[in-house]
Amino acid sequence: MDREEREQTWNDFRELVNMTPAELEKWLESDDSRSAGQHQDGGESTGHASGRRIVTILRASKDDLTDDDYRHMRKVVGYVRRHLAQRPSGDVRDTRWRHSLMNWGHDPLSG
Repeated sequence: MDREEREQTWNDFRELVNMTPAELEKWLESDDSRSAGQHQDGGESTGHASGRRIVTILRASKDDLTDDDYRHMRKVVGYVRRHLAQRPSGDVRDTRWRHSLMNWGHDPLSG
């Protein structure tokens, strides 16, 4: 991944991931977080695992991020953008839609 791709990915990720590492960690400890998303064989959901990885990325120095980190950041950006486009009507405060987005580091009610 070249420098320009990394910079674009960094900017998109920082724009869409609007939860702090501490907020995301606290959220990931909740039952609502654990129950959201797709679970393989009764294990951890894809989004929950992604959230743990996002916390690590957010806490890392930009200079320490690897190509693999940037690939995950692009995956996060894609997921959040697709999911935002599927916003349900009405109050989304306590919906699986919001909970799933929060597992990916984006709270649609923030800001």
